[in-house]
Formats: sequence, C-alpha cells, structure tokens
Amino acid sequence: MPVITLDNDIIAAATAWRRDFHRYPELLFDVDRTAARVADLLRSFGCDQVATGIGRSGVVAVIRGGTAPASRTIGIRADMDALPILEATGLPYASATTGRMHACGHDGHMAILLGAVKHLASTRAFSGTVVAIFQPAEEGGGGAKVMLEDGLFERFGIEEVYALHNMPGMDVGTFALSSGVMLAASDRFDIKILGKGGHAARPHETIDPISVANHVISALHTIVSRSVDPIDPVVLSVTSIHAGDAYNVIPSEVVLKGTVRTLSETNREMVESRVQAIATSVAKVFGAEVELEYRRGYPPTVNHPVQARILGEAAVRVAGAAGVQRDNAPIMAAEDFSYMLKARPGAFIFIGNGMTASLHHPEYDFNDNALPIGIALWVDLVTRERN
Repeated sequence: MPVITLDNDIIAAATAWRRDFHRYPELLFDVDRTAARVADLLRSFGCDQVATGIGRSGVVAVIRGGTAPASRTIGIRADMDALPILEATGLPYASATTGRMHACGHDGHMAILLGAVKHLASTRAFSGTVVAIFQPAEEGGGGAKVMLEDGLFERFGIEEVYALHNMPGMDVGTFALSSGVMLAASDRFDIKILGKGGHAARPHETIDPISVANHVISALHTIVSRSVDPIDPVVLSVTSIHAGDAYNVIPSEVVLKGTVRTLSETNREMVESRVQAIATSVAKVFGAEVELEYRRGYPPTVNHPVQARILGEAAVRVAGAAGVQRDNAPIMAAEDFSYMLKARPGAFIFIGNGMTASLHHPEYDFNDNALPIGIALWVDLVTRERN
C-alpha cells in the first residue's frame, strides 16, 4: 500500500471529482465543462501557473518545488475525453448524456493527477518543477500531438514526461510497465474495389467486386502469417465490408475497411507497402481496379529505459516488489501518449483497476479504490531524489 501519507480529505475529494467527471462526459476536443472544472480546481490549489486552451482545449498547471536544487522539470499527463458509448452501469453517478460515457477511465486519470497536484501544491516538499498536463482527444483525436504542435514542451520547459492508464484484470494496488514497447501503432485502411456491375444471372458479363474482395481479404491475411516474424506481433483485421443492396444485382464496387497494429516502425512500413501491393495486384488479376487510402494513426508507445526504471522504482515503493510487473508484454492497443514519448524521455505505466468490465465496455467503471494508489505514485515520483 502507499508509503506516502495522503490526507483523507484529498482521497475523498478525488472520489467526488472522479464521479463528477463521470457524470458529465465530453468527447474529443469538445471538453469545455471538463477543462473548466479542471482549471478551476488547479487554481484553487494555489498552482504557480494555470494555462488553458493549449492544443485547443488542454489545461496545464505548473507547481514549483520548495526545496533546492530546482534542477528538473517533469510533465505528468492525464487524458480528459470520454467515448461515444451508451452507459449500462446503472450507477448513481452514471452519464447524464445519452450515448456518451467515461468507458476508459479518463475520469479516474484526471482525479488521480488532481489529487497529486493538490498534495504537491500544499506541501512543496520536492525540488524542481512539476507540469500537470490535462489533455483532450486521446480517443482518436491525437490530442497529445496537437498539444505538442502548440508548443507544450517548449513553453513549459518539460524535460521528461510520464502517464498512467488503468487496466481491468489487474488487481487494485498493482502496476505493470516495461523498458521498451508498451503499446502498438494503430493505422487504418480503406480499400475500394471497382468492378463492373450487372445482373446476378449473367455474372460472365460483370467484373464481380465481391469475388475480388474475397481474394483480397484472404491475401491480406497472409501478410501476418507469411511476411512477419512470428515472435514480432502484428495484427491486421478487416473489420467492415460494404457492397450492394439487392439479391439479383452484382454491385459495381466493394469497400473494405480495417486496422493494422504493429510494434515496430519496420513492420509498420512493411505492412503498409504489402497492403498496397496485394490489393492492387489481386484486383488487377480479375480486371478490377483499386482505390486505397492508408492512414497512419498513433505510433508505438515506447518507454525510455532510464525513465521506465525511475517510474518502476516509484511503483515498487508504493505497491511493493510483488505488486509491480517490470517486464510487461506489449499490448496491441494504441495510445497517443506515444507522441510525447517520441518528443521527450519518459514512461507509461498501467495501474490495476480490479476485476471490472473491460475498457470501452458499457458496464465499465473506474475503480475508486485505485485513486490513492495512483496519487501516491505521482507524489512519490516527484518527491523522491533521483539516483
């Protein structure tokens, strides 16, 4: 359990903040209420600076330590946005907005960072400077990248950056991280196969795009099985097929959509090239044409070894050695904190949420018992002397 002594009032307040955020979820960059609430709380804590509108709707707070030497400036990020999901928890603080909910625990991430800032701002028992980053649009909007483009790191002098994410299935009071790749890159593709439509009773007069699509899909799946080292995970999934609307008509086109997840830039480039080559070549064999749009999303989330060690040591002090998995296997989900880790040294860690519903599930809820664990992690990371 946490070795940092936290005021019970902070834990109770963090629980109330978390449930308030949960009740009023907002999407992507449109987090006006959430950002305003965060900024008001940060000002009430007595932070040295509170800035709004960073990366359109992000909020940043600066807290300077009261002990010498003031030798480092670290950033700690929490994400603010919710998801377009209809909540099914039945909780008293369930979403008040139909079709939106905090189904990924960003409400908890905000409450944890706010609790840590409140403690740090009141004690000032650390050296250096802490920059608390409240980021919009993690869920597909690339809010981290937008904040960076708005000069986040340069404006606030951030030298290192850290973040956490809750993980259902891990016990409350435990952590997991690795020195290296934590999460995958996430890319998307749209393949439009252009054939020649016609009567279903006279297929010989058509170029059937549905038949072509079947061959394209089968060939795409050989990328993972035959072009990738089996011990270097890659996921390619065709997730949508749209074609035609009649029993007796062969359509003129088919649209395929899908996602690609990779852990390395080498495989990322290879898969993109192979998708293009396979779709074009297979269609050509059957006399069809292809229009392909391949969109790169978030890059892999890769921890820096020194910062992963520092964060892991903080986690051990909070949870004990048995409560920290230091060589966690990569997960094929994606996270836009990856942009921050490409720009500055830092690390990302999972915090246990208990045996709850999975992330992005309508019955998911952040476990309030994890709040003091997360707060203690950030306080320990900031206040401990570096080796």
